[in-house]
Amino acid sequence: MSDRWGQQYRIHIFGESHGPGVGVVIDGMEPGIRWDEAYIQTQLRRRRPGGALVSARNEEDVAQILSGVYNGYTTGTSITCFIPNKDARREDYMPDRLRPSQADYSGQVKYHGFADPSGGGHFSGRLTAGLVLAGAAAELALRTHMRYQAGSHIIQIGTAQEERFTLAQCDPKVLHSLQTQSFPVLDAEARMAMQGAIEEARAAGDSVGGCVETAVTGLTPGLGDPFFDSLESRLAHLLFSIPAVKSVSFGDGEAFASMKGSAAADHWSIKDGTVRTEENHNGGLLGGITTGMPLVFQTTFKPTPTLGQSMEVLHLESLQTETVCFGGRHDPCIVPRGLPVAEACAAIAVYDAWLEAHGHGYA
Repeated sequence: MSDRWGQQYRIHIFGESHGPGVGVVIDGMEPGIRWDEAYIQTQLRRRRPGGALVSARNEEDVAQILSGVYNGYTTGTSITCFIPNKDARREDYMPDRLRPSQADYSGQVKYHGFADPSGGGHFSGRLTAGLVLAGAAAELALRTHMRYQAGSHIIQIGTAQEERFTLAQCDPKVLHSLQTQSFPVLDAEARMAMQGAIEEARAAGDSVGGCVETAVTGLTPGLGDPFFDSLESRLAHLLFSIPAVKSVSFGDGEAFASMKGSAAADHWSIKDGTVRTEENHNGGLLGGITTGMPLVFQTTFKPTPTLGQSMEVLHLESLQTETVCFGGRHDPCIVPRGLPVAEACAAIAVYDAWLEAHGHGYA
């Protein structure tokens, strides 16, 4: 089914944006992993709404663990996590009006008119709370096997940009520091320009898109497979499940189109007795398999479709267009909340590949 993913580390997200809550069921987690509730909540807090530059919806996002954790450790059986919705407002939505660039129509056709349309229902970014929880759990396991560290920065909001990671910046301390920032960037001037672009869009009742770059260090080489189960394929599968994501690239990404092979080469060398590359144009992946170099990828988010200004919509009953100003609380830019989701997808994909490589198979 479309709400399930994974071969060894299997996740099943559930819920609706304005229903009782959202959550995730996790299968395949090793037994005996210490369940760090504080870390789980920290990651959920990074994703949750609230604040001037994101949605004003007020959700606590406190996860309730219903099964799979006992005396602070994973049991090896299904972990069921539920996150209640505390600030749902169904009345803000008009189910018979098709909003531009939303899944209102495709969802109603797919589910024969029975889909919950409020706030996007099951199509909503609200369900990424379950992804973040599953990713944080995967990180807890990965850190028992390797020096795993992820971090992201915003490289573009509208026309405001900052430089991509250098190889030197793909450092565990730098990546950890980025996770502690409310608006993670490497350049203070870029932060001001990006926040200004979001505020300008918000003041106009509009929205703006952007791009996030993520790096992961500490990965053991040899994770992943060629072709259909390459680590790029697994990770792209997860990243494209995030509502509003429209583009994913790895390493130098789209810049490869204008490069010559001599400039794009990753030259092999030995450092401190370890095989590595002098550059990292391919983002730590060759042949779909980790090289031990930092995994680097970019995730692009489209502008939030529902705006705070009048919009042309199609009324399903009359089949006429109308001008409607929707209520509700919408992100003028979804990007700041997307960073922990991208990192969660990386942890889920890597842990799934690690379990497969090491022959583990749990419930």
